[in-house]
Amino acid sequence: MIEPGYANKEVIIFDLDGTLAISKSPIDPDMSNLLGELLEKRKVIIISGGHLKQFDKQVLKHLDFPDEKYQNFFIMPGSGSSMYRFEGRKEQKIYADLLSQEDKGKIYQAFYYALEKVPFNLPDFPYGERIEDRDVEITFSALGQEAPVKEKEGWDPNRKKREILIRFLQEKIPEFEIHMGGMTSVDVTKKGIDKAYGIRKASEELKISIDRMLFVGDALYKGGNDEPAKKTGIDCIEVKDVDGTKKLIHEIIAK
Repeated sequence: MIEPGYANKEVIIFDLDGTLAISKSPIDPDMSNLLGELLEKRKVIIISGGHLKQFDKQVLKHLDFPDEKYQNFFIMPGSGSSMYRFEGRKEQKIYADLLSQEDKGKIYQAFYYALEKVPFNLPDFPYGERIEDRDVEITFSALGQEAPVKEKEGWDPNRKKREILIRFLQEKIPEFEIHMGGMTSVDVTKKGIDKAYGIRKASEELKISIDRMLFVGDALYKGGNDEPAKKTGIDCIEVKDVDGTKKLIHEIIAK
């Protein structure tokens, strides 16, 4: 059961991977339907480290509800470094804080340095890009962006490998935000840009106070990429998986 009052929040903010969808996978029809029902009475924001193309691949192409519901729907790629509203089904940029070419160069060099220092080996043949330029952030995926979920689940289940990687990154680029994402990823953004930043920007753009918002994510643990949300004072619910999120949405709709 959710806490009293949580179901009455005006805005529900969801993480994506591990919360609304299995890592790097599309939302399923049941989740699309639940989001559609929720949008009838609540504003819904999805915030994730993925770039806009990833949102299109995982979410936008799989939504199945009438155009009028999009007026209550917003997405925030790059962990809140950008925000989009919708006119019908077409996204419209509200803002975007992009990394400069100089920033990107520093981050890539830091990854090259850190990966030479870590006491573990990476697979010789990753599934797709291992270091990805998302314009608003640089994301490292140990097994590649397209790695099967089963393989990702077994690579760093206790997060120890990424903790080591992050320590070496912090030696080289302390001026950037560095967080774990998903099961095998590390995200790097401008200093101060994380999900706390995104939540504050959403509050500012929508003119809705944070105490009227609820955040739902699977990585609210220490060092997780959802943990910064707590800095805003927003009420948070941690879910274990997509099924946990579905159950939560059912509860909110029922109340």
